[in-house]
Amino acid sequence: MDLLNLIFRLGVVIAIFGFLFGLFEIGLSILRGARPKSDVEEYLIKGIKYVFLVNVSFLFCYDISGAQLSIYNGILTALILTIYFIGKIQSQQQRMVMFQMMGNAMFQPKKAFNIKAEIFIIALSMAVFGALFFFPELASNNASLWFHESIVDIQDTPVFGFIFKVIGFFFMLTILIRLFSSFTFLLSGKAFSKATNPESKGNNQQFDDYEEIE
Repeated sequence: MDLLNLIFRLGVVIAIFGFLFGLFEIGLSILRGARPKSDVEEYLIKGIKYVFLVNVSFLFCYDISGAQLSIYNGILTALILTIYFIGKIQSQQQRMVMFQMMGNAMFQPKKAFNIKAEIFIIALSMAVFGALFFFPELASNNASLWFHESIVDIQDTPVFGFIFKVIGFFFMLTILIRLFSSFTFLLSGKAFSKATNPESKGNNQQFDDYEEIE
């Protein structure tokens, strides 16, 4: 139950944080005006968003663990955040494939997608999360504390709090499904099996077992 509670609470935190940071992004869009966002700006903002997310998640680990942060909750939080970030990459990849299959310029994604930049941002964010274990005082900066307090206030509101708790529940289900799929994939041995060459397989299927080949 502790694991489910942690995943649920972290899902609520991520949902509310995304809502608050979305307001910040809307403000930046208004200031930028009609000028399109460059790829550098896109990933710079995303990097800041991910770093603050892991920072705020670290603060909520203290709320769950008490005065002293437990290594157990810290490792679980890092695992959940990693699964969440990887899931974001997979969703973007699937969206790109869908747009490519459509082959219509009208349906091309407006946001940039660079797999190397995505991986770098995730690695940097998780490195920050790990560094906070050794320097926890860095997590108590003004911006992160504001996000923390705002998230707590929204959680306590009757309507918005309920909405984000529903989102947290579905987040919990998504994380559990991904964990189950990962363990099933590893236990099946497919992760360690060699991939079959489709061309060689197709060549083998061209001939019947009883067909003579001259």
